[in-house]
Amino acid sequence: MRSKFLSNILLTLVWVALTGSFALLNFLFGFVLSFLILWVISNGKGSSKYFKILPKIIAFIFFFLYELFKANLQVAYDVVTPKFYMKPGIVKVPLDAKTDMEITLLANLISLTPGTLSLDVSNDRKVLYVHGMYVSNKEKFIKGIKQGFEKRLLEILR
Repeated sequence: MRSKFLSNILLTLVWVALTGSFALLNFLFGFVLSFLILWVISNGKGSSKYFKILPKIIAFIFFFLYELFKANLQVAYDVVTPKFYMKPGIVKVPLDAKTDMEITLLANLISLTPGTLSLDVSNDRKVLYVHGMYVSNKEKFIKGIKQGFEKRLLEILR
């Protein structure tokens, strides 16, 4: 997987050098073009983990940015309006993540979004305690974390 990524970067740099444009959009286009070239060279089988994981990583980045934007709007709206709409609470989120890295990444992603904060992990590492500013429905809050961040993160890491 590492060699495919390095080949992708090298082909991207070749593209940028040939076109002579060092604009971000040209880098992105070169990266996508290089990815497609590598995929075609490997007979389009996509059997390499690289061809499966890179689209998931890009989709995850967009998902995270969407969730970050949505949470920022929610908190900003609550701050600028005279009435508070907060319903704070601490929720036990059961974990499918098993390794320390999976749990740490999930906890950090949760804490990066405004309005949520990872507090603790149980000793058996099966539960993550999360403080949320807007916990009007506990099951919906848990489902949002499980079907959102955790599911997508585990698809990439496993």
